[in-house]
Amino acid sequence: MIEMKNVSKTYKKGRNVVDNLNLKINDGEIFGFLGPNGAGKTTTIKMITGILDITKGDILIDNKSIIKEPVEAKKMLGLVPDNPDCFLRLKGIEYLNFIADVYDISKEDRIKKIDELSKLFEIQNVLGNKIKGYSHGMRQKLIVIGSLLHDPKNWILDEPMTGLDPKASFELKNLMKKQTEKNKTVFFSTHILDVAEKLCDRIGIINEGKLVFVGTYDELKKELKGNKSLEELFMEIIKND
Repeated sequence: MIEMKNVSKTYKKGRNVVDNLNLKINDGEIFGFLGPNGAGKTTTIKMITGILDITKGDILIDNKSIIKEPVEAKKMLGLVPDNPDCFLRLKGIEYLNFIADVYDISKEDRIKKIDELSKLFEIQNVLGNKIKGYSHGMRQKLIVIGSLLHDPKNWILDEPMTGLDPKASFELKNLMKKQTEKNKTVFFSTHILDVAEKLCDRIGIINEGKLVFVGTYDELKKELKGNKSLEELFMEIIKND
């Protein structure tokens, strides 16, 4: 469970990038976080995960405050950031073992998990290579695998489909569904609205830092009085806002 209470992020000149955000993502649901470029999606995700300080308000991860109990809160998170270009001098297997060390995963458990996920995403043969030699898609797969090694209660993904081939995207979506089958939380941002339409239990739409809609796809259709695609409804609500 992820709960945001009156969350704001203010940068220089007093501009609110995220403005008084109140949102609860329940256990066992896939929640899609949608919005145009610059709406505040990545800033929100960075506050949830403790990468950015919160100007006002608080965020609870399974009732642990990311401000007051950051280490305990972060233990319950798995993050796929919007940019996979990190630790490029390491080999793939060195990166995964580093993540496993951070979360104190046993040797037996990490070997099993790395073997399972690297085969699923078909990168088992390049784990001995340095990450700087990976394509963007391969780096994305590696980051996804690392984020799941400790079997997080809350899985947070920022534009996770970027750079993935169709098979990897399919496997990622299946993993997201499997997480919720175990009563875990999946929170992800995306610009691929047909994916959100088919995959999400609920969606939230943010525009200029403000949350302008939260609910199901059917509830959005009812609110805007139209049997349209999520893409069409999204454009309508952003235009009207």
